[in-house]
Amino acid sequence: MTTTTPGRRERLRAETVTEIKHAARRLLVAGGPTAISLRAIARDLGMTAPALYRYFASLDALILAIVTDLFEDLRATVADAAVAHGDEEPLARVGYMARAFRRWSLDRPAEFALMFGSPVPGVTPFAERCGPLNDAGARFGETFFTVLGEHYARHPFGGEAPDLPDPALRELFKPYLDIFGDRFPLPVIYLFVAAWTRLYGIVAMEVFGHLRWAMTDVEPLFEVELARTVSRLAR
Repeated sequence: MTTTTPGRRERLRAETVTEIKHAARRLLVAGGPTAISLRAIARDLGMTAPALYRYFASLDALILAIVTDLFEDLRATVADAAVAHGDEEPLARVGYMARAFRRWSLDRPAEFALMFGSPVPGVTPFAERCGPLNDAGARFGETFFTVLGEHYARHPFGGEAPDLPDPALRELFKPYLDIFGDRFPLPVIYLFVAAWTRLYGIVAMEVFGHLRWAMTDVEPLFEVELARTVSRLAR
């Protein structure tokens, strides 16, 4: 009898893990985050639900793996946008990265909902499942901060601080500082987080269709806010 080598077993296991994640992604696209279940995946793959536990300890673990993959895909997308415009100034590249984020999100509304929307019932939210220093969301954020760091290495920040003293800002942004450190002045962190809140908010409302009552095209609004963001960060 031929003995299966560890290498072959590992390859077969990796292939099955990939098939499980692909099946979960199909359910996500077809029915939204709440459509993902171990029973439905097992039925799709011709497996028993208990057999899936050999590959993922729980639905939590599977969702975490899928969201990690999605964040990596998103990270690669915005990084590619920065590389494609590598001959431009850093803040211009940040603009292209923000546009890439918007386009990726609009093209993948179900995936966006899983990553940024309401938590799946019974599943621990992604942010609570990941280590703060190594999770995929932090790697996505770091892609922006790397390019932003290039700008401030050339042009030290000279703008006005928000109407909060540095001690208050330091306490306010403690979670950020714990993850990304203090490479930027506190006012820059404030400006970036405020800008991200506005731009992300526009993208989220566009993805979920919450601006259809008011606008025929959201892109001009996004572009205006993006231009304001770049202008504020350039001070």
